[in-house]
Amino acid sequence: MRERERESASESEKESEKESARESESKRERERERACERVYERVREREGERGRERGRERGRERGRARERARASESERE
Repeated sequence: MRERERESASESEKESEKESARESESKRERERERACERVYERVREREGERGRERGRERGRERGRARERARASESERE
């Protein structure tokens, strides 16, 4: 009788350890996913900043081109 109780207790302890290990692994997996999401978000922010900077640069370049066109137009007159 006591042998069965010990086996039962041992089995339930093993199950408890397995469940705990699964929960730990699940928690680590969620943490990894969150870390990846944070990195991805930072990359997207950087890309957005670069895109805005490229847009500003293109705008400045267009402004310079307009100024050159006006200057050459006024030289012709």
